[in-house]
Amino acid sequence: MQTVFWILIFFGTFLIMEFNAWFTHKYIMHGFLWNLHRDHHHKDHDSWFERNDLFFIFYAVVSMSLFYAGHVGYWFGYPIGFGILAYGIAYFVVHDIFIHQRFKFFRKANHWYAKGVRRAHKIHHKHLGKTDGECFGMLFVPFKYFKK
Repeated sequence: MQTVFWILIFFGTFLIMEFNAWFTHKYIMHGFLWNLHRDHHHKDHDSWFERNDLFFIFYAVVSMSLFYAGHVGYWFGYPIGFGILAYGIAYFVVHDIFIHQRFKFFRKANHWYAKGVRRAHKIHHKHLGKTDGECFGMLFVPFKYFKK
């Protein structure tokens, strides 16, 4: 029975992370921590790394802390930690590799979902400022971006 709970918690955490990413992106990154996220929109830096990458590090630390909690006896730390890790990997692959081409993979992806996610993110980056942004999600974006 614990395995069923483990799986449910893992997938639940993964899904909650999409909402968490949307909320964090809209209200924190485009809010009081704009100074860390701004370089992601402006590309006014010479480094491959961005200050925006600190958000990734924050969630990695949270995930590792939950692994430790699982190790010391709080079994639910493992599925939550792995759910956050899985979302972080998905985010990295979709956002950093597929959309922003930090590595030159998936350049010719022509699937309807890939096109919609790319289109939504392009609209998000059309707004260079802290305000007036739209489409803050990453894996789940409004259906209008999937229309031809």
